[in-house]
Amino acid sequence: MSLTATETLPAAATVAPRPSAAAPLPATAFPAALTHSGEPAWLVERRRAAWHEFTTRAIPTRKDERWRFANLAGFSIEGFQSVAAVPDAATTADLRTRSALVPAVAQLTFANDHLIDRSPLTADLARQGVIFLPLAEAIAQHPDLLREHLFRHDRALGGDKFLGLHQASTRAGAFLYVPAGVQIPGTFAVAHWAVGSGVAVYPHTLVVAGANSAVDLLDFYGSASSGAALLAGAATVLAGPGSRIFRKSIQNLNTESLVFQMDTTHGGRDADVKNIAVHLGAHRARFENQARLVGAGAHLKLYALTVGDGKQEFDQRTFQDHVAPHTTSDLLYKNALLDEARSIFAGMIRVEPEAAETDAYQQNRNLLLGPNAEANSLPGLEIMNNNVRCTHGATTGRVDPEQLFYLRSRGIPRAAASQLLIFGFFEEVIDKVENAPLADLLHALVCAKLDANKLAKQVS
Repeated sequence: MSLTATETLPAAATVAPRPSAAAPLPATAFPAALTHSGEPAWLVERRRAAWHEFTTRAIPTRKDERWRFANLAGFSIEGFQSVAAVPDAATTADLRTRSALVPAVAQLTFANDHLIDRSPLTADLARQGVIFLPLAEAIAQHPDLLREHLFRHDRALGGDKFLGLHQASTRAGAFLYVPAGVQIPGTFAVAHWAVGSGVAVYPHTLVVAGANSAVDLLDFYGSASSGAALLAGAATVLAGPGSRIFRKSIQNLNTESLVFQMDTTHGGRDADVKNIAVHLGAHRARFENQARLVGAGAHLKLYALTVGDGKQEFDQRTFQDHVAPHTTSDLLYKNALLDEARSIFAGMIRVEPEAAETDAYQQNRNLLLGPNAEANSLPGLEIMNNNVRCTHGATTGRVDPEQLFYLRSRGIPRAAASQLLIFGFFEEVIDKVENAPLADLLHALVCAKLDANKLAKQVS
């Protein structure tokens, strides 16, 4: 399931611009390194296949269209510990407090992939058949559900090697199951923390929503200390017919860390799925989000907010796949970049031959705040049905000097005026969280990232 506490990722994990993949590990290395006693045979086989994917996949290079514009020079995940120690008591107590980000129906908190805190479901939700468990407990207590869904639907948009690493290694995460007809007000919350330098964490979220159910979930990923960490995570959202799912995620690791996050959504007939992702941390972060609308009448909304500074790079790849007719999707990704920060957005809308009367939209908007900031946008369409409406676009620009002059002429200092304009740029996304405490949290996180003194120097 994961390497032992004293082992580190092998040389096969190196990611660098080499002409060929690193030599694969021998097949016999898998059982000793990655299996956990007591895991069912079906899961061991899935992990074995994932480990094979990781160790034999070619190392990504910029020649691969799916990694176009990505900076891979010196990019390595070699040497990270796959199982780090449980943090000390003082750190654990502090993280329990810091994890209370919003009022939650129930919460799970992990540090270095160890469960350190949980709040249980109410008796009423348990009676209705709702399940909210750490992944390891869900595998043991609900093997049939997990066998049906775990690792069966996940897909990558170029990060196949890292998805393989994740599936072979993950042991921390949340399983949320909502039976048909159960509609839950409030938010379920999961917090994942990386503590210490050189640790690797593999958070996994699996949401299965029955017909006509409704549920909200927040995933938070953060650093509790300085030092580079590796996060290779995945989330799978399976929306049954007529269900309503709203998933929010916040990535705020320190700026020395590396992040690969691969999310997959399946929308059933008349399902309504909304996803908001906030990206603030990591030195380099790659976020892949693939959504398949497999039921007629399914609706999908994908939103993201990114703030980069220093030499951060945010690589965003999306895929809106319309498989069934009468489906709709709406994507809006907004990036604000200071200093020498870079962003990459590559999105594709695909309309399958049977997906008549599809209505799909995709927009990437970039605000360059630093003189050397860079945004790359590659929106795309692949349409195989002529009875559709699909649009896409991308814009990149700087703060409007006339708007800045207007605010300054009213006595507002340059830095404060710049912050107001940037929050105005982001408000379109923040408004969509439909949760006042979470909106306040996002304002605070973005404000902390947008240092007023730095803005005053960069925005003219």
